[in-house]
Amino acid sequence: MGPRPPESTRLEEVFLARHGETDYNATRRFQGLLPVPLNATGRAQAQQLARRAAEHGFAALWTSPLVRARETAAIVAAALRLPACEDRRLVETDTGEWTDRYFDEVSAVDPEGFAAFVRADPDFAFPDGESFRQQTARVMAALEEIAAGPRPVLVVTHGMAIRLVFAALGRPLERVPNAALLNCDGAASSSGRAPDF
Repeated sequence: MGPRPPESTRLEEVFLARHGETDYNATRRFQGLLPVPLNATGRAQAQQLARRAAEHGFAALWTSPLVRARETAAIVAAALRLPACEDRRLVETDTGEWTDRYFDEVSAVDPEGFAAFVRADPDFAFPDGESFRQQTARVMAALEEIAAGPRPVLVVTHGMAIRLVFAALGRPLERVPNAALLNCDGAASSSGRAPDF
């Protein structure tokens, strides 16, 4: 095992959690920046995440301001007795013209673009939306600032945001289950069903 990338060192004691499930996750639909709430499964997953998070002694809690992340963070915050601070840079990718469309529909119309999305190709950009390079830059900038504060710290964010962070750390992930809890500095643990993203 070689030396760790410098980003990994800067993100020691930074943990990422994906929000609980939404109906869009369950039906494989692009939600992007839409205000999609958790479903019943997602709320139960957030409760499980809160119980697991309580074992880590977190000193701070941050979240994306999108509804699904904020709802997850609120459940975790109650268990940890911490305020959930918001940072807009932690939001999911702006999925542009693909927003509100089903994965199967997009895959049939734009198979090459969809394949680039699935493999998290850094050169991929959603039509009239955001590129993965842009998202990686903003999320990493947010995490580096967060890591300069109290640690260990938990950050509730989104599936693709987490995949892009781990790719930047040299540890790409194919999937991030809803309510997964991952340590930027080491091994991951997860809970819940594993949809594609």
